[in-house]
Amino acid sequence: MPKIEELVKVRKFASAWHRATINIIYSSNWLNVVLEKRAGAKQLTLQQFNVLRVLRGQYPNPVTNNLLKERLLTKTPDISRLVDRIVSKGLVTREKNSADKRAVDLLITQKGLELLAEIENTMMLDDLLPKHISEEECLQLSALLDKFRGPEGEETSEA
Repeated sequence: MPKIEELVKVRKFASAWHRATINIIYSSNWLNVVLEKRAGAKQLTLQQFNVLRVLRGQYPNPVTNNLLKERLLTKTPDISRLVDRIVSKGLVTREKNSADKRAVDLLITQKGLELLAEIENTMMLDDLLPKHISEEECLQLSALLDKFRGPEGEETSEA
């Protein structure tokens, strides 16, 4: 298994923090490529997959675009276009919100639920993670990433 130094062709990093930063960025990009490829095999993008997961989590209640914006793992400025694409695939329905005429209600369809059930384990790397790290190591990694983000989970004022 190649080390980050080999992958990015660096002999030595300036510090352990520099090495960790580059490793996090490289690993994040690597993971996005893997997940986009897996989603693409089902004619989805990673963002579309995440929308379906949010909608399933709220099912059978409808969701508004604003709730989607809050819950998506990656922020997207054009939520409407993203939703248009999965509506056109028959994975989500869209109706006017009865309380707020400016809002629309989004609901995952049976087809969307079935597709999500079909690909979720693959998208959650159930076939890949256990080959490389133990369950205990997964818990350690998650704890370290939580700690890394700090108590607010977002960029601090120091940055």
